[in-house]
Amino acid sequence: MHFLITAGGTREYIDQVRFISNASSGKMGYALALAATKAGHKVTLVSASDLQPPVGVDFVGVDSAAETLAAVKKFFTKCDCLIMAAAVADYTPVKKSKIKTKKSNRDLIIRLKPTADILKWAGERKRKNQIVVGFALEDKNLRKNAERKMREKNLDMIIANPPAAIGAEETAVQIKVPAKSWIQLPPASKTVVAQKIIEMINVIQEEYVTS
Repeated sequence: MHFLITAGGTREYIDQVRFISNASSGKMGYALALAATKAGHKVTLVSASDLQPPVGVDFVGVDSAAETLAAVKKFFTKCDCLIMAAAVADYTPVKKSKIKTKKSNRDLIIRLKPTADILKWAGERKRKNQIVVGFALEDKNLRKNAERKMREKNLDMIIANPPAAIGAEETAVQIKVPAKSWIQLPPASKTVVAQKIIEMINVIQEEYVTS
């Protein structure tokens, strides 16, 4: 299989040096890229993280949500599975200042606009037997909100986890595939969790091929 995996938190620049971002480390996406590579798959990693890419992946560095969307659009038709592990910003500045904003005693108001919904874009355009996997970071009603996201974005798998997963070495995730029960994995390293996710995606792919 050819995996297209996104990782890291995007940077939405306010001016030449300041940006809006989030606390995502990119570790989960990188663990998934490594697990897929070790399983013998081809991997294209689209990353907004500063981590060192795993050996053997095709690396595409990005900064912003717009650059992430452009990279996904470029490689989506070529992949068998898209895993959107990146924490893509929901909003970006309406206008980026061309010069460094000077500090003053006045309040600074920054107008923001929504970024494109990359996961929804992919879910609406996936071809038959192409797999699209998303993540849901939820602080309440985890399963309910994750299932809604899976339906609305036409996903083949949703991986839900709490905010404590951000930047952590270990994580406990819950995984849902349409028409099947939730699977709750015990707390483990992101390397172990990633291996399990890749194994589950392999099963989905085999089911699609034989159906």
